[in-house]
Amino acid sequence: MSALALLETPTEVLARTKAPLKSRASLSGSFADNRHAPVHRWFRYSAGYSGTWASSVLLDMLPERVFDPFVGVGTTLISAEQSGIEAWGIDAHPFVSKVTRAKLAYRSDPRKFYSIAQDILSFALELAPNPCRYPKLIQDCYTEDSLGELDCLRTALSQIEDGSDATTLAWLALATILRPTSHAGTANSQYVLPKHKKVNVKRPFAAYDETVNMMRSDMITSSVAGPEAVFHVDDARLCKSVPSQHFDLVITSPPYPNNYDYADATRLEMTFFGEVERWRDLHATVRCHLLRSCTQQVPEREVDLNLVLSRPELTPIADDLSEVCMRLGEERLNHGGKKNYHNMIACYFLDLAMVWIELRRVCKSPSSACFVIGDSAPYGVYVPVPDWLGRLACAAGFKSFRFEKIRDRNIKWKNRKHRVPLCEGRLWVEG
Repeated sequence: MSALALLETPTEVLARTKAPLKSRASLSGSFADNRHAPVHRWFRYSAGYSGTWASSVLLDMLPERVFDPFVGVGTTLISAEQSGIEAWGIDAHPFVSKVTRAKLAYRSDPRKFYSIAQDILSFALELAPNPCRYPKLIQDCYTEDSLGELDCLRTALSQIEDGSDATTLAWLALATILRPTSHAGTANSQYVLPKHKKVNVKRPFAAYDETVNMMRSDMITSSVAGPEAVFHVDDARLCKSVPSQHFDLVITSPPYPNNYDYADATRLEMTFFGEVERWRDLHATVRCHLLRSCTQQVPEREVDLNLVLSRPELTPIADDLSEVCMRLGEERLNHGGKKNYHNMIACYFLDLAMVWIELRRVCKSPSSACFVIGDSAPYGVYVPVPDWLGRLACAAGFKSFRFEKIRDRNIKWKNRKHRVPLCEGRLWVEG
C-alpha cells in the first residue's frame, strides 16, 4: 500500500469507522490516535488528545465557533479547520506555541515548502559542523556525528529563515527529528534521560528528508473546509486576546494536577535551539507563564497557602480543598522529597477557577464546554478533580456539569507510590 493511501482526513476516518460518538469516547484522552493522522502527527506531544475525537465532537455538535484555551500543539484548531468550523485558540507555552503556529501553516503551498526544505538540506550538506557550541545536555544526547548533522541543518535554516510559512515548516521538520535522532532516553515530550539509551536511532539528514516528505504529502492530501483558525500566545487565566460572548463550544484538555512539568518536557528542543541553556532557565522562560500544575511552580517561599485558600474564586470548594491541602501538608513530612503538593493543588484550582470565569465571559449563553481531564492522588491523598472543576464552572455562571469516564488509570503499574484508583474522562459543562 502506498504512503498516500494511508492518509485520511478526520471525516474519512469517521466515515470508515461508522462508530457512534459514545463508542469513540475512549479516543479522547490519548494523543496516540494522532500518530498516523495527517498534520496532527507532525510533532508528537503526549500531553494531548485525539484529533479524530475532536472532529467527531465538532461534526456532531456543529458549533458556530469553537475555542480552545489550552491549545497545546493545535489539535482542536486543525480539527476545526478540517471540519469547516471557525476556531480560536490560545496557549502560554512559548515553544509549544511555535509548534502550533508551524502546524497551522499546513494550508500553505507544499511546493514552496518542499523547495525551501530541500535548499536547507543541500546547504547543510556543504557546511562544516560545530557540535562543540552546544550545552552539555545536548552533547550527552547525541553522538558527535549526529549532532554535527543537526548543527548543519540548524545553521542552514538560520541562513535561509525569513519568517515565511515555508521556513516555519522547515523549522518544525527540524524540531520534529530531535528526539528520533538522539541515542539518549528522549521519549516524545518526556523528560530527557541522558543515561538511558535507545536502540533504534535515525541519522539526522535522512530523518529530516523523510519528515519533509511526510509533511509535504500531508499538505497535499489534507482537505480544508473552514476558515483559518485564530491563534494567540496568551494565558488562559486572562484570555486578553479573546473577545467576549463569541463561542458556543469549548474543547480542551488543561494540564492535570499530576506534577508533570510542561517546561521540562520541551527542554531538549529549547536547549538545542538556544532558547534555554540550563534547567534553571526554564522557570523564567516557561514555567512562570503556565497554569500551576507541578511542584516546581509553587515553592514555599513564593506561595502563601492561607491567602490562596481564602480567595473568593475558591469559595465553592474551599472547605474540601482546605482539608485536602492540610492532609497533603502533613503527609509530605513522611516523604523524602517533601514535595509541595499542598501548594500545587491549591494554586491549581485557583488558576482553573480564573479560567472558568474567563470562559464564562468569552462564551455565549447558552454554550457547552468539554474538558478532557483526570483526577489525582499526590502522596495517596485523593483529589476529585472533575467534581471540583464542575463546581467552579457553575460558580462562574455555567448551569450544570456531568462527567463521562473514559478509562481507569493507575491500575497497570506495580511501582507506583500509591494504589489509589484514578480515572480520566470528559467533563461536560453546559449553560
